[in-house]
Amino acid sequence: MKKHFINFLQAGLVGFDIITLNCWAFIAYWICDSSIPDAFLAYYSRFVIVLNLLWIAVSWIGKLYREDFIVTFESFSRKTFRIYFTWISAAILYLFFFRQFDLSRSFILISVIGYGFVLFINRLAYLSLFRLLHNHIHSTRNVLILGYNKVSKKIVEYVENSGFDVRIIGFCEESKNVTELTTYPVISGVEGATKASVDFQVNEIYSTISPEQDPRIYQIMQHADQECIRFKIVPDLSVFINCPVSVSYLNDLPVLSLHKEPLDNLGNMVKKRLFDIVFSLFVIIFILSWLIPILSLLIFLESPGPVFFLQYRTGKDKKIFKCFKFRSMKVNGDSNLRQATKDDDRLTKIGKFIRRTSLDEYPQFFNVLLGNMSIVGPRPHMLKHTNDYSKLISRYMVRQFLKPGITGWAQVNGFRGETKTLDQMQQRVEHDIWYMENWSLWLDVRIIFLTVFNAVKGEKNAY
Repeated sequence: MKKHFINFLQAGLVGFDIITLNCWAFIAYWICDSSIPDAFLAYYSRFVIVLNLLWIAVSWIGKLYREDFIVTFESFSRKTFRIYFTWISAAILYLFFFRQFDLSRSFILISVIGYGFVLFINRLAYLSLFRLLHNHIHSTRNVLILGYNKVSKKIVEYVENSGFDVRIIGFCEESKNVTELTTYPVISGVEGATKASVDFQVNEIYSTISPEQDPRIYQIMQHADQECIRFKIVPDLSVFINCPVSVSYLNDLPVLSLHKEPLDNLGNMVKKRLFDIVFSLFVIIFILSWLIPILSLLIFLESPGPVFFLQYRTGKDKKIFKCFKFRSMKVNGDSNLRQATKDDDRLTKIGKFIRRTSLDEYPQFFNVLLGNMSIVGPRPHMLKHTNDYSKLISRYMVRQFLKPGITGWAQVNGFRGETKTLDQMQQRVEHDIWYMENWSLWLDVRIIFLTVFNAVKGEKNAY
């Protein structure tokens, strides 16, 4: 899809959502006008401004208007309503913390909940526009693919899903190399690519054959430049690296990385760190300020010893740090060697409760504030486990590229607590690496919500 059209579509969708939000807020005010004193108009105006800012902020963090969402109606609608419910939560927090008692409850309900209905109408209108463009757009890009192999099949799959303005013409490959039915026609051999690109008015050529493999590719590249055809080479790296790679540039040198790391980006690092500081301060001030005295007393009365349990754990880049927890066991000499197990005889009564409810982990918000940990990330393991599992699981230490977290993607997917088998730890590691390669601030928020939900629902592995 052409970039200027995508930018136009994104701007239009943002503007349409903001305009309808304000129009609906005006309608809500008009409906409730008789019960709203004129002197309170400033309060309502400020609330509407806050709703606008929250929608812009939540949409930006959640990347609602990103290209890969808006080109598909289903994904855009699904993403919209996830953002909408996050927006409602943010609006409720604003009302609670800023004590907006002067606002009419009817106005709040009509403006906030009613906007969901308006968004639904907006997306139906978008579907109509989408279909209209699909049927009448004249800027279709014709794509030709050189070579028929695993890489070219992937290109077909990705191009088909990239938008509604792309048409795959077919493949150019020697007939002896094609031993199956193809999804698109094999137009000619490689030598016929030049003629095919003219006959079919091709706009882009994807070559899975490098010039080093076939010198004829150089001639096709020169022809593409002369005919204003975009030529792209897609190398098959599976011969050397049997996993996805991330491509970046060191000045003009392409660099292949075995792992995509969004948190290598300075902007993302700052966003995550600010989120960690704000969230941990909130928990420390509003929860730990009263929870610590209560649990400290209960822990001390049941079992002599320190209230807090400090244990060395492996952090980012293999750096060792002291991890804070409420002590849930009797003082023993095996705490650095053995995981807690179901019906562990070392657990105290209050210890069983705080472990089942995950309250024992709350002091780790101090670790977050100190910068040793993050709210979300791979769970930090005991030094012995790091040493043992790193020898048994090939990519185990990749999880140490990130700061460890109080909760993580592995934990909300059922891989928390005791790991009885090597396969369970392997699954945990794979989930941690997936999180590292797919990080976003919205994903962190989602994991936090799932963690709270699981804690309320109760987890069988929480012991």
